[in-house]
Amino acid sequence: MQFPEWEPAYEAVLRDFGYDRAGDEAAREELATLVSDFDVSRLDATGQTVAVVGAAPCLADELADVERADRVFAASTAADVCREHGIAVDVHVTDLDKNPGTSRALTREGTPVAAHAHGDNRDLVADWIPEFDDDHVLGTTQARPVDGVHNFGGFTDGDRAAFLADHVGAESLVFAGWDFTNAPSETKRHKLRWAARLLSWLERRRDETYEVLDGYRDTDWLDALD
Repeated sequence: MQFPEWEPAYEAVLRDFGYDRAGDEAAREELATLVSDFDVSRLDATGQTVAVVGAAPCLADELADVERADRVFAASTAADVCREHGIAVDVHVTDLDKNPGTSRALTREGTPVAAHAHGDNRDLVADWIPEFDDDHVLGTTQARPVDGVHNFGGFTDGDRAAFLADHVGAESLVFAGWDFTNAPSETKRHKLRWAARLLSWLERRRDETYEVLDGYRDTDWLDALD
């Protein structure tokens, strides 16, 4: 996805949450000083099934779906669950707010980490990115991309993992560890509603059907976006 396609959705997120675009852009610039330009072709998934793994409690019961996939794109603490069960992670997608130590360990083991900078995590970016092995850090932003910092679409760690899988050519996506209702706060629930919206958009763009979205598609928003 190119930024002009993503921008209307991004602007809708900013309006809904009251986020400051300038904050996202400042975070992007700070991240750009800390990372090199990662070779995204390393993540090529052409012709492959990618498991897009979320961190909901149901993941423990859905690991067989992850194991059957060709590649594993794990969001946030889903990477820890996969590793605890002997499942290799191909890329960790994170905004560093829950398990940055795992991200650091993965980069030092040679596993790519898609590290995301936004207006609310600038301190985490400053503290943790220098601790990572730079050769394995893919910098991302939800604002306009710049050299070294990419935007593949998506808002939460989980849906960003799906948009990244789409970008690198995944033939099909399978979802494990997803629950759009299990959240500790109303803010988190609202973010999950946006994740469902954006995955519904991706579903439509890819002409696929994701059972995980049953009951959560916002067709009015999709129609307005189109």
